[in-house]
Amino acid sequence: MPVIYDSRNRQQGYTGYVPAHSDLVRLDVCGDPADLIVGFINTLDVEAGSDVLDNLNGWQSWLSAQGLGGCFGPESGRTLKQARGLRDDLRALAAGERSAQVRQVGIQVALTADGGVELNAQTAVGLIAAAAAKVAIEQRLDRIKICPADTCRWAFYDSSRNRSRHWCSMEVCGNRAKARAHRERSTPT
Repeated sequence: MPVIYDSRNRQQGYTGYVPAHSDLVRLDVCGDPADLIVGFINTLDVEAGSDVLDNLNGWQSWLSAQGLGGCFGPESGRTLKQARGLRDDLRALAAGERSAQVRQVGIQVALTADGGVELNAQTAVGLIAAAAAKVAIEQRLDRIKICPADTCRWAFYDSSRNRSRHWCSMEVCGNRAKARAHRERSTPT
């Protein structure tokens, strides 16, 4: 008996709006997205007075150090400006402040074959924004904090059970603050 090809009932997988071959970079290649965000926020080092995002070479070097160097096309002054703006917004959010601006960064959302949701981006800034979105969806964004010491302002991930950690390092910044408070209390007025 001959096999008849019926074109009305093709069994093909649905690919949605994401093409089968894509230039998108998946977020899950970076490990914990919270670590990526903390590292990105810390490209501004208040204590050392340095900013990795001062120039395009610094931005590209940071991306390479994160394992994202060859993942995206060439970076430009425009993407560097977007990166600075996103970093400023994330720093403000981590410090408990609100950002005055609304920034739009391209992120793609795709459904995986196993029913999960995957965030993708075509740019490095988009990937970092996708990492922030994922951490926010997981309700962990409030765990990314900025050390309140004016000389430090280092970002860290609060892994304490009750989300009460204040200092980037209790041994350094926390100890300095406690010693300062003790001196103020014990100094007669």
